[in-house]
Amino acid sequence: MEFESAIRLGSFFFILLAAGAAEYVWPRRQLTAPKIRRWIANLSMSVISTILLRLLLPLVPTGFALYLAEHNWGLLNIIPLPNWLSFLLAILLLDMLIYWQHVLFHQHQLLWRLHRMHHVDTDIDASTGIRFHPIEIVLSMILKLAAIALLGPPAEAVLAFEVLLNGCALFNHANVRFPARVDALLRLVVVTPDQHRVHHSTHPDEFNANYGFNFPWWDRVFGTYVPQPKEGHTAMRIGLNIFRDHKYISIPRLLSLPFI
Repeated sequence: MEFESAIRLGSFFFILLAAGAAEYVWPRRQLTAPKIRRWIANLSMSVISTILLRLLLPLVPTGFALYLAEHNWGLLNIIPLPNWLSFLLAILLLDMLIYWQHVLFHQHQLLWRLHRMHHVDTDIDASTGIRFHPIEIVLSMILKLAAIALLGPPAEAVLAFEVLLNGCALFNHANVRFPARVDALLRLVVVTPDQHRVHHSTHPDEFNANYGFNFPWWDRVFGTYVPQPKEGHTAMRIGLNIFRDHKYISIPRLLSLPFI
């Protein structure tokens, strides 16, 4: 699709810079680890993941959706629906897939060893939203392509979902303070930083909750919603109790975490 890369990269960097600026002006928590080191490490994880994806899975989701449409494959290409309904259904179903994928990565021991790199961060800010192990990113892309093959979503919906997913991951990890009333209103339609921060608590009953990335409804529907951390947002402990040392900010140690 024309301008796909420009749209994705442009929106990513715009939201990343906006979230970073908002964190500086309206911080929610005081950070405990060196911010520049964390951002360099977290951004490096994103770059390594992108390179690995291009080497192992050169097929991009939007291009795959176009291919499926041309060959009339996938449920939404077979079932006659209005374009707007196919678009909305595709985004909702893909988002629910990401929710269940997130649950799976917490519940399965081997997958958790990959995913815990995301939770080892002892602070949480916008850069945490791109801190995922490259192997996890590859597995996530395989699942996403399989879902696209089954659904046959419109290419425009896939692009919109990719932009939404990246943008919301940056937004809901941001270390930004919203007034309580604003947060309550936003939670009706999107996962807020306060809602997702609970998921990064060291308490098992809290980090095994609030799995949603984009829309806040799945946690409520499937019973995994925790509205607030028991210790409050400023006093809560972020990360994992077994990895508190700042040495895990380094790129080699982050990459080795699944094997420790």
